[in-house]
Amino acid sequence: MPSPALAPAAGDRWALFLDIDGTLLEHHKDPTGVVVDDELRTLLSNLDRQLGGAVAVISGRSLASIDTLFQPMVLRAGGLFGIELRLSLDEPAVAAEEPPALAALAERAEAELGRAPNIVIERKGPVLAIHTGPHPQSLDHITRLAKAALPGLPDGYRVVEGNVGVELLPAAALKGDAVYRFMTVEPFKGRRPIFIGDDVPDEHAFESVHALGGIAVKVGRPEQATAALHALADVAAVRAWLGDPQFPLLDKLVRREVTEAVGEVAS
Repeated sequence: MPSPALAPAAGDRWALFLDIDGTLLEHHKDPTGVVVDDELRTLLSNLDRQLGGAVAVISGRSLASIDTLFQPMVLRAGGLFGIELRLSLDEPAVAAEEPPALAALAERAEAELGRAPNIVIERKGPVLAIHTGPHPQSLDHITRLAKAALPGLPDGYRVVEGNVGVELLPAAALKGDAVYRFMTVEPFKGRRPIFIGDDVPDEHAFESVHALGGIAVKVGRPEQATAALHALADVAAVRAWLGDPQFPLLDKLVRREVTEAVGEVAS
């Protein structure tokens, strides 16, 4: 992988990719409990105008969830870690289907875990998320259960342990692939990408952005190994950096030492 340039060159044009939960908004135990404030909508509108439309969110949320969250705004977006893509604003949100084997697993999980404290089960078509919040013991237990369920799912499914839960993801759920897809179309084509994210699934996007000569920014958790070479402390720092009139000021990012990225938990 080529080393990314660490400073903007004359004439650089930027494409901006943003995770949502933990990056633009604070994590919430129940994803349906998150609310987008008008300040964030204004910030994204300003960035979209400033970058000529080369702004997209790439999230574990479905496109339908993203639309509900940001309404009445419509965003270029990658939903379900890139399984669902809206490359232009006039594309409809087409929901990905839930495989029967995953549906059966989700029903068992709801029956066994649905009443457990601190556990929220989220069915997202081909993705099953089990949110535990910041409870390491619950997270370890759920991870073991999820890994044990993999043999009954279609080939390619894997378990990803994130900051506040576990997700069962199909092979196509890779944020970095979504970045590459966006970078083949206008207005992203020919620009330098910036990706900002906070969690394990964002690592694939960090690597893709570096391969494209862009900038990867890790949010929070300074002790966590990452492929990103730059960092911001928290959601407030992300918003402040994005809202700077001279965005992007790379010298306002914290430079990280190169560390081995956190791997996804697999079968």
